[in-house]
Amino acid sequence: MIPTSTVSITCADGRELVGELRRPADPRAAVVLHPATAVPTKIYGAFAQQLAERGHAVLTYDYRGTGRSAATPLRLDRHVTMTDWIDLDAPAASDWLHAAFPGLPMLAIGHSVGGHAIALGAGADHLTAAVTIASHAGITALIPERAERLRVAAILSAIGPLTARALGFVPARRLGIGEDMPAGVMLQWGRWSRQRDYFFDDPSLDAVTRAARLRLPILAVGIDDDPWAAPTAIERITRRLTGAPVERLQLATTPDAPVGHLGFFRPSSSERLWGPVLEWTDAQVEGARAGRG
Repeated sequence: MIPTSTVSITCADGRELVGELRRPADPRAAVVLHPATAVPTKIYGAFAQQLAERGHAVLTYDYRGTGRSAATPLRLDRHVTMTDWIDLDAPAASDWLHAAFPGLPMLAIGHSVGGHAIALGAGADHLTAAVTIASHAGITALIPERAERLRVAAILSAIGPLTARALGFVPARRLGIGEDMPAGVMLQWGRWSRQRDYFFDDPSLDAVTRAARLRLPILAVGIDDDPWAAPTAIERITRRLTGAPVERLQLATTPDAPVGHLGFFRPSSSERLWGPVLEWTDAQVEGARAGRG
């Protein structure tokens, strides 16, 4: 078992994030794992441990307004947005890891919105390659199943915004969409979900230009039974990575062992799903190390 230590990450605006570092005795690469919307660090623990046992120093962390990086009470973080996660938190985590392991190849793994941060260039100057897991344009109209599409639309367009404005945060656990989150995250997410091209239609992000600048190899992973990240929704992101070599990996699932949007990182998925992703990351690391040799 690779030991875990708690670390503090300082963002460009002075905000402190809480992270966890798994450091093998002689690391051969460094990996930063950017989380999904309001998904706590503990969800990624087993996967991070597997990476560490393969010789990678692994940083996981909580975005501002979530997990151990949240204010108490959470309503004090009411103005936090997804843009803060993408433009402040993810780059800070990447910079921290690069500073801690400056001579090693560095990879990023992004889950859902964490993959958005990668697509928009978070830490790109430090990276050898990156993996996105279930990272998709969260456009409600692209959800394949009608009942789930209506449920998510009700949450993102009505219930979520109403509770966000009333409480200053969203009790997302009760709504079945993850952990509680800041009001600003829900309001921005809801706006993006109704736009034809998700955050690529948000002029404040300049997302089309930023995505086209990316030049590193990307493995974009989807899961067959993910109710949200259907292949068409993943393609809305990958098609914008016009300067990056993108490989698509669609993982098959079975009805008796559902995976969904979060289940890839569960220990129960290790034998069935992790292999191709770990092999790809190992190959990228070995290629980078050989190139530097």
